[in-house]
Amino acid sequence: MRQRERFEGPSDLHLHSLRSDGTEPPEVVVQAAHRHGLRTIALTDHDTTAGWGEAAQAAASLGVTLLPGMELSAAHEWRSVHLLAYLFDPEHAGLRAEMDRVRGDRVGRAERIVRNIARDYDLSWSDVVAQTSDDATVGRPHIADALVARGFAVDRSAAFAGILHPREGYYESHYAPDPFAAVRLIVDAGGVPIIAHPATAGRDRMLPEPVLEELIRLGLAGFEIDHRENTATGKRALRRIAAAKDLIVTGSSDYHGRGKPNVPGENTTTDQMVARIIERGSGVAPVRP
Repeated sequence: MRQRERFEGPSDLHLHSLRSDGTEPPEVVVQAAHRHGLRTIALTDHDTTAGWGEAAQAAASLGVTLLPGMELSAAHEWRSVHLLAYLFDPEHAGLRAEMDRVRGDRVGRAERIVRNIARDYDLSWSDVVAQTSDDATVGRPHIADALVARGFAVDRSAAFAGILHPREGYYESHYAPDPFAAVRLIVDAGGVPIIAHPATAGRDRMLPEPVLEELIRLGLAGFEIDHRENTATGKRALRRIAAAKDLIVTGSSDYHGRGKPNVPGENTTTDQMVARIIERGSGVAPVRP
C-alpha cells in the first residue's frame, strides 16, 4: 500500500459553482475556499464536470489541491439521494450518458415548474434563463433566483420555503437513476462514491439500513456525515455503520456562494480520509499545485 499522504491545511470536498446551482464562477469558488484557509477542495457541481478546467487552473495558481468531482442525482422511492463522486473518468460512456439524461430532464422539469407557477405569478422561462450561466445544470435554485429577481421572494431560502415548497402545488419531479445503478456507474468509471448529506430531516431522511448495506456491497465508499443538514440522530447511526464497515467519513460545507449561508470550511474532512479517497480513485488524478 502506498504511504498515506499529508495535506497542508483543512479539506472541504463539497463546493458548487455557477456551472450548476452556485452563484460564483469556479475560479471564484476556489478563491473563496483559499481565503477560508482550505488547501484541499473538491468542486462537485450537480451532474456536470463543466467547471473542472477553470477550477484546476485557479487551484494550481493558489497552491490548492483539487479533487475533481460531481454531485450525481439519484432517487430511491420518494427520497432524493445525492452521490458525491470523486476522481472518476469524465469520458466514461455510461456515466456520461446518465449525466446527460439527468441534466436534460432537469431542464424539462424546470420548465414544467415554471409553467405551473406562471398560472399564479408573473414568471416566465426567460426569467429563469437569465439566472443561469452557460453549461449550467438548470435546477430549482435558478427558479428561486428568478422569483427573487421578480420580487416574489426575498432570497433563495424564502423561495424554497414558500412558492417552491411541494405543499404549494407547483412541484415536479425529474428523472434520476436509482442509487444502486448510480454507485455502479461511478465505480465503473474509477470514481469514489460518497452519499451527500445522508441524514437530513423530513422528506429526504436517511435511507433504510438494508439499502445502505447493499450500496456498500456495490462499492459505496462512505458518508458525508459532518454537514449542517444532517440530524444528530442520523449522524450517530451513520458513524456506527461507518465504523463497522470501515467506510470513508467526510465533512463539507456544501458551499453555493450567495445561494446558501454555508461557508467554506464550516465542516472539513481529515487528511486520512482525503488520502483514502485518493488511493481509491482511479478515473482521474487529483490536480496538485
